[in-house]
Amino acid sequence: MLLKLATERKVLFVGGKGGVGKTSVASALALARARSGGRVLLVSTDPAHNLGHIWDLQLSDTAARVFTAPAGYVDAVEIDPQATIERHFTSVSATMMKLLPEQLHRSAQQHLDLAKTAPGSHESAVLERIAELIDHGAAAYDLVLFDTAPSGHTLHLLTLPEKLTGWTESLLASRSRSERFAAAARGIVGGEDPQAEADSELRRNLIARRDRFARMRETITDETATGFVIVSLAEKMPVAESLDIVRQLRDLGIDVASLVVNRRSPADAGSFLTERRELEETSLQVLRQKLATVPMTELPLLARDLTGEEALEELASLLAGAGGVVE
Repeated sequence: MLLKLATERKVLFVGGKGGVGKTSVASALALARARSGGRVLLVSTDPAHNLGHIWDLQLSDTAARVFTAPAGYVDAVEIDPQATIERHFTSVSATMMKLLPEQLHRSAQQHLDLAKTAPGSHESAVLERIAELIDHGAAAYDLVLFDTAPSGHTLHLLTLPEKLTGWTESLLASRSRSERFAAAARGIVGGEDPQAEADSELRRNLIARRDRFARMRETITDETATGFVIVSLAEKMPVAESLDIVRQLRDLGIDVASLVVNRRSPADAGSFLTERRELEETSLQVLRQKLATVPMTELPLLARDLTGEEALEELASLLAGAGGVVE
């Protein structure tokens, strides 16, 4: 049962092929967990940012209260990569200017401005913000729930913590060699190093970044703390992509905790929908056979648009085990 999963884990990622209803499922699950007394941080990593549309609210990179229950609540964030990039480069710039002579400040700033648009800067910024929110959320919330971008983008992001940890380690090693050389030179010629304090600040920043990514990697691969919920439709292409997501997540050491089959056609609703449901059953058999150990929840096709709190309440009640959820 999804609500039980949301109670047992500290971090959940909701993902799948584009257009399968990930944001609706993530939002309804957040609402259901808040109804049960949980403090939930709901985070959109999708550049399309449908989270605000679902809740019918204007959201930003700063957490805002979107739902309050008698004993719980949901705060929501839409990650803004550009805001994260600006914060990161402001900090980097301040440190660099301490290390460089004044005549090089303008040139260095031009290089930093170009780096903001370099390939990979967007992904790195999103990952850094995710890591920050996991760190913060672990202390302030009962559940941090990520509504992710379509699967290819998300899977790429989840490979980065280990890579960036290793890259930062290599930078620290380079700094250590430089500092040893500088210390040896000072021992020969004497005198104080005016840049020693700036060097120490740079090292502290690098260590903090390395440790943040290392903690994120440790958290997302801990199956007692983190799980991935895959949302699919009972159709050939979403089913095939879901199976591919499962394979890649398992290769990354991330627990596939649950599967949601969204928008199931109703039974006994006329010949057209009966035929449609039979086609869906054929696709679902593939999932049931290949993912027999993964709990599956089926959600019905609803008559209304999933926008606003009332619609989310209906879906949340289904996810919580009432009104026709099939496990």
